[in-house]
Parts: sequence; C-alpha cells; structure tokens
Amino acid sequence: MSGALAARPRATLPAKPAPKPAHVTPLPEAAAILSALPMPAVVLDGEDRFRYANPAAELFFQLSFPTLATIRLADLLPEDSRLLALLRQVRQHEAPVSDHDLALESPRLHRRGVTAHGAPLPEMPGGVVLTLQDGSTAQMMNRQLNFLGAARGASAMAEMLAHEVKNPLSGIRGAAQLLEQSSLDEGDRELCQLIQDEADRIRGLVDRMDMFSDRPVELGPVNIHQVLDHVRRVAQTGFAAHLRILVDYDPSLPQVWGNRDQLVQILLNLVKNAAEAVDPVAGEIVLSTAYHHGVRIAVPGSRDRVHLPLQVSVRDNGPGIPEPVRATLFEPFVTTKRGGQGLGLALVAKLVADQGGLIECDSRPGRTAFRLSLAMPPAAVRRPEAAPRAAERGTGPRAKSR
Repeated sequence: MSGALAARPRATLPAKPAPKPAHVTPLPEAAAILSALPMPAVVLDGEDRFRYANPAAELFFQLSFPTLATIRLADLLPEDSRLLALLRQVRQHEAPVSDHDLALESPRLHRRGVTAHGAPLPEMPGGVVLTLQDGSTAQMMNRQLNFLGAARGASAMAEMLAHEVKNPLSGIRGAAQLLEQSSLDEGDRELCQLIQDEADRIRGLVDRMDMFSDRPVELGPVNIHQVLDHVRRVAQTGFAAHLRILVDYDPSLPQVWGNRDQLVQILLNLVKNAAEAVDPVAGEIVLSTAYHHGVRIAVPGSRDRVHLPLQVSVRDNGPGIPEPVRATLFEPFVTTKRGGQGLGLALVAKLVADQGGLIECDSRPGRTAFRLSLAMPPAAVRRPEAAPRAAERGTGPRAKSR
C-alpha cells in the first residue's frame, strides 16, 4: 500500500494565472454591456489613461476612442479637478466612490452638473471603471421650461397691454392734442406735447410686447446655412462691420424644420448681442452648425418624442455673462445693457419655442455661446437635398471666412 501511494504523482496546486496586462479591454460580454449603456462609461488604468470608452463616453468627451486611447484624463481636466480627486480616493480606499454636481471645465471640455461613480477594477492594478451622468441636458430642459413659462407670461402681458392700455392711451393722446390746439399759453402747450410724447413712448413699448402674442407660425424645410449667410451679410454691412465673423459649417447638415423669417430674426438678435459684447478691435464672432444625436423632448399630450439633432451656435470672445444673470437670462426685462429693456432674448426664447426647438447659453469669461437645437423636417415632407458644395458656398466643414 505504501509503495502504491509512493508511486502516485504528488498533487500540485494549479498555476496562478498571470495578471492581465493593463492595456486589455473588458471581456467581450462586459464590453457589450458597457456599449449598450446610455450613460458614459470608461475604463482607466493606474495612470488615468483611457483603456475603454463606450459610445456614450465618446459623445460626452467629443472624442473618438482611438483619440482618447492616446491621452490621459488629466489632459482634459485641470489638476485640481474633483473628478481626479475621486479617482485617487477610489484607488486609496479600494472601494467605490461617488460625487455629484461636478463642473468639468477646461479649454477642451465644458460640462456642468455631472454625477460621477468610480469603482476599482481588480483585474487591472490601479484600474477604475468610471461612469458619468451628464446633468447639463436635464438642466437645459429645466431652463427651457422656465423660458417657455416666461414667454407665456410675456404673451399674457402683451394681450393685457394691447386690450387694456392701447385704447385709453389713444384717448389720452387725443385729448392732449385737442388741448394743444386750443388757446393755451406756451407753457401749457409744452405740457400737452410732453403728454403726447410719453403716450407715444408707452405705445411703442406695448407694440414691442405685442410681438410675444401667440400667433400661428407656418413651419417648413429651411436651409439653415443660407439663413446664416444672410445674417452674416446683414451684420457685416451694418452693426458688425468692424468685427471678424467666422463660419464653421457642417456642409452635410440637412434642412431644419422652422420658419425662415423667424430664424433670421433669432440669429440677427443673437449676433447683434454678440457684436455689442465683444471688444471693438479684437472682437470675434463664430457661426457654426453641427449634428448631435441624443437630444429629444417629450411633446405635451403625446407619447411622441421630438428629435432635435441640428445644432446652430453663435459664439463670441466677449467678457461673458455675469453669473447672477444667467439663470434668468431669457426672462422678460432682464438685461445687462445700459438703457436696455430686456425683451430681446425673451423674444428669442419665445421664437425658438415656436420652432419646436431649444436654446441654451454657455458663458464664461472669454467665451459665450448661444446654441439652438432644432428638428429636421418630418419624414412626410422631407425631400432629399444635396449638401451645398463648399466651393459654391465658400464654406466647407471647417471653412472660416470674414
């Protein structure tokens, strides 16, 4: 028996598997799951280099994974970023860490209201799985609802003013005219003229408010690049003749669903505001277009969701909008201009809502951008349109002109 036992080979423990190199991507099953997530998810190694990024993360960082794989997260963020501190805590405690309301601010990245969840990756020394939830879209939607509420309030005020102010105002002005024509001394005539002038001023304000009244808007397919070129020509022959106006168009962009005249009015207002905000010598305005997936809004009273992939931007290099004003920027009578009445941007918000679109403002010192998100024409009326050639328009994908 002992000899038989001695003849048996000695049992050995299975060899410990060699650690996976730090550059491997997740298992195919895990990669498929991460790719299907609607929220950005990335895998970072111990040096915060990108080892994996799902499509949502590529959209979040506005960079493809092959490009992300060549850089570190620290290349996109300042050294004191709370997100980098979160990653250090995950590695130090080897436990999941979350943080909320992060601001990812840098020349290459600008996100606010971000929620981050980091968890250690045992298979990769120092590796971290990081998921991000962008709250800026939700904040944009909340702001848009506030803008629409402000526009509705302005509409109600316009209707009230039209019915309750214009009629008695006409009577006051007529009475002042009759008094002025009667045998009054010079001082009384001056007072009558003052009454008429003030009545005219109030009527002008009421007429401006009347633009907020709800009227049916006729929508149709519109070539947004033709609209932008028209706005640029108007600006450069008038109020922005002394400024550089650059264009950065996506020539493959399809038509937008909107009203051409109102789109011209919207963009002229935004360009005029930018021209008044920038330095007269070093001022620069950039008009750009792009296609972005993922922006959808719910239509009240319907289960449908409207897709708003077409983005139009008016950007300037001015001093930026003061922080206390940004939250109420599109409300009536809010202005930072001396002598301004605060109706321009409120009207813009109302007109954008009439197009079925969204508007948001992103401002910091040296860079202010107003972005419009617009819809494509419905499939029933959509017609194929070849993208205008850069040579015909003078504006290619990255074309810039004065």
